[in-house]
Amino acid sequence: MANEALVKELEARAKKLRRESLLVMKEMGAGWLGGSLSEADVVTALLFYRMRHDPTKPGWPERDRLIISKGHSCEIVYAAVAEAGYIPKEELKTYSHPRARLQTHVNIKTPGIDYSGGSLGLGLSFAVGSAAGAYMHATDANLAAPSRRHPAKYRVYCVVGDGESNEGQVWEAAASASHHRLDNLTAILDHNRFQSTGATSKKLDMLSFVDKFRSFGWEVREIDGNDMRAIVEALDWAVTVQDKPQAIIAHTIKGKGIPAYENTNCHFMKITDEVLRIGQEALKD
Repeated sequence: MANEALVKELEARAKKLRRESLLVMKEMGAGWLGGSLSEADVVTALLFYRMRHDPTKPGWPERDRLIISKGHSCEIVYAAVAEAGYIPKEELKTYSHPRARLQTHVNIKTPGIDYSGGSLGLGLSFAVGSAAGAYMHATDANLAAPSRRHPAKYRVYCVVGDGESNEGQVWEAAASASHHRLDNLTAILDHNRFQSTGATSKKLDMLSFVDKFRSFGWEVREIDGNDMRAIVEALDWAVTVQDKPQAIIAHTIKGKGIPAYENTNCHFMKITDEVLRIGQEALKD
C-alpha cells in the first residue's frame, strides 16, 4: 500500500503544478486547460515518484522516458519539469513566445521531455520504438525472447489521450508492443471523455478501452486517474508485469481542480484575469 505521507506530498505538489500551469497559460492568454488539469496527477506521480531520472543529467542514457502523446496538454508538463529542476522556473514566462523552447505542444528541445507532440495519435508508436530500443541497447542485438534477453536499460511511460485514440495508429502501436513483449512500456490513458470538439462518445465511441487493450495482449488496470493513491499503486503494479506492456486506464475529470470548469469541454480556452482568479481561488492551499 502507498505510504500516506507520500500520497499527501504528491497531492500537494499536483495542486501546486495546476496553479503554476494556469500562470503558464496566462502568458499566451489561452491554453489547454482541460487536459492539462485532468492529467496533472498522473504527470506528478510519474516525475516525482515512479520515474528514474536525474534533472542534472537530462541526457542520461538509462533514464526512464516520458512520452506525452497528447502533446497539446503541455502547460502542466512544463510546470512539472520546471518544478523538477530541468529548466529554470523563470523560463515558464516565455511560453508561446517566438523562438522560445516552450511552445504550445511539448517539444523535445525542452530538457525532461523525450517527444515532440503535434499531430495526435503518434506518441504510442514513438514509445514502442523507444521501449524496443531499451532492449536493443541491452543486448546489442535484435529483440530476443523475454526469457533470453537482458533487462531493459530503461522504462518508457506514455500518456495517451482518449480523443487521439480514435486514430488507428494507436492500435497498430498497441499490437506491435504486445507482439514484441515490451514489458518496459506503460501507457496511461487520460480518459477525461472530451476531445477538442466535444464528448468523445459523440464523436467516435470507442466503447471499452479496457477490453481493447486486453484484446491486443496488454495487461490492464482501470483506476480513478485523479486519485493519487490509486495512481501510485497502479504504477507500482506496472513494474511487476513481465512479458507484456501495461495499460492504465485513468478515468479523469476534464478541468480537474476548478469546479467551474470540471466535466465541461474546456479543452482550449481563453485565460482571462477572471479565469485566472477563479482557478487560483479554487486551487489555493
